[in-house]
Formats: sequence, C-alpha cells, structure tokens
Amino acid sequence: MGETRATTPVYPPGRYGRRRDGRRHLAVPILFALLILGLSVLVAVRLYRQYGDPRYDPQIVGWTNVTATQMTVRFTVRVPPGGAATCLLRARSYEGAEVGSRTVTVAATGDNTTIDASETVPTTARAAVGEALRCRPAR
Repeated sequence: MGETRATTPVYPPGRYGRRRDGRRHLAVPILFALLILGLSVLVAVRLYRQYGDPRYDPQIVGWTNVTATQMTVRFTVRVPPGGAATCLLRARSYEGAEVGSRTVTVAATGDNTTIDASETVPTTARAAVGEALRCRPAR
C-alpha cells in the first residue's frame, strides 16, 4: 500500500494574504505588559510621595488671629520619636480660593510623637479656613 503524508496546502503567491507559520510572536505582548507594569510603579511612587507617609498625617485643630493679611493655623502631626516634619499650611477665602500658604518645619521634643504647632500664614485677602494639607519627614 501507498504511504500518505500530511502536507500543508500550497497556495499561489500573492493570494489570500499573509500565511502564518504557526509560531506565536510574544515579544509585543510581553513588552506591552512590562510597559504597563513600569507605568504602574511610577504612578504608585508618585502618589506615595504626594500624599506622604501616614505617620506624618496632620490634623487641623483650628485657626485664630484672622486678619486681611494673616491667619494663625493650629495643627497636630505625628512623627517618629525625636523626629521632625515639614508641613504645608494653606489659608482659603470664603469662596474657596487660596489666599496664602506657607511651608513650616516642626520638631518633636524628647520622646513625644505628637507635635502641637501654631504657625502664622501670610494672606493676600481675608481668609475663612486654615488647612494643614500635608506633612513629610523633614530633611
């Protein structure tokens, strides 16, 4: 008896489009996955730097001495024992516009981990609200 072999069909050149040889080209999906992974890491690092370490989370206590040129903002911030924090304070008008901001550095004394601070923020108009936006480890 005759032997039968399985062969791939032969098509005329230039017809039916490009034929695949059966191999999968994984380079593009792998590079795309690595790109997405890299971008995700960059976004995560940026957000962590922007919103800071949760140990340095400031809490607003209140504000006093409000005039057309200044506002005193009282706040607390937790730091590691003996640590210091750099905090961004902001004053806003009744309409919500920023009318003043100031960056201050506060330090813990001894073994305290909570700093109670009161700082004056210069303003360009009368402020209605004082805020402690964020605190970071002091450098």
